[in-house]
Amino acid sequence: MRAQSSATAPTSIAVNVPGRTGTTGTLLAALGVTAFSLTFPATAWGLEGFGPWALVAVRSVLAALIAGVCLLALRIPVPDRRHWTGLAVVAAGVVVGFPLLTTLALQTSTTAHAAVVVGLLPLTTALLSALRMGTRPSRTFWTAALAGAAAVVAFTVQQSGGALTTADLYLFAALLVCAAGYTEGGRLARIMPGWQVIGWALVLCLPLSVPAAALALSYEPVQLTAHSVAGLLWVAAGSQFLGLVVWYRGMAAIGIPKASQLQLAQPLLTLVWSVLLLGEHLTVAAPLTAAAVLVCIAVTQRARG
Repeated sequence: MRAQSSATAPTSIAVNVPGRTGTTGTLLAALGVTAFSLTFPATAWGLEGFGPWALVAVRSVLAALIAGVCLLALRIPVPDRRHWTGLAVVAAGVVVGFPLLTTLALQTSTTAHAAVVVGLLPLTTALLSALRMGTRPSRTFWTAALAGAAAVVAFTVQQSGGALTTADLYLFAALLVCAAGYTEGGRLARIMPGWQVIGWALVLCLPLSVPAAALALSYEPVQLTAHSVAGLLWVAAGSQFLGLVVWYRGMAAIGIPKASQLQLAQPLLTLVWSVLLLGEHLTVAAPLTAAAVLVCIAVTQRARG
């Protein structure tokens, strides 16, 4: 495949009518959040039959195969060399770092607890975006974002009794690497379609993920069940590829800070899935946190960035 010319015209993401772009971008970002909200329950299902290292490596290989087939079928040119550093950041944060760290955390943490800790991701992403891209959201935006993060933190502390665990450390590290991947991916999605951003990032990881999958499968026991297979397929196709495709397109359309605040709803959606799919029990604090978070989302979406 030939290298992509630096003179390539901007994609439709950058030239749509502002009003339509905003509505479509918000919808796409919301679809991404919905896909991501199923990641932890699906991971818990996957861990019923796979070891943590095997689950992460195999999901990366499967997602890369899907992405590679799409790239080849559509004859997408290889990105310019100047974009590969950014794609490597996306790969390290979104393809490897976040899935691995959260999977390790879910060995000892419930999905509900992990979901509320990762609820800090929107604020982390907005902060890294401001540092990386020089964005300057309004004071109202930051006030609402901090309020939403505070609600998530309060919920987390109430659930854990104020004590941090090893799983929490994994989750906090996952926040940083994922926010870096989101920020860089959102920047690249202004240059190339979002699905190509995650597609090339997944393909970039293949030389690492294929031998890692083979090694992990040889050392960790595998028990194929309906849950484990369904969980693996969802985290590979839904979370690792399709969810990120619409997520990056949404970020490119409405901006990283505003898109990131939609993720304040993600832990609450995950709580619902944890009850429906895993049989976990919610506390009284959950609906109160939901109300606070939804108000914060409304404010951040109306605030000018």
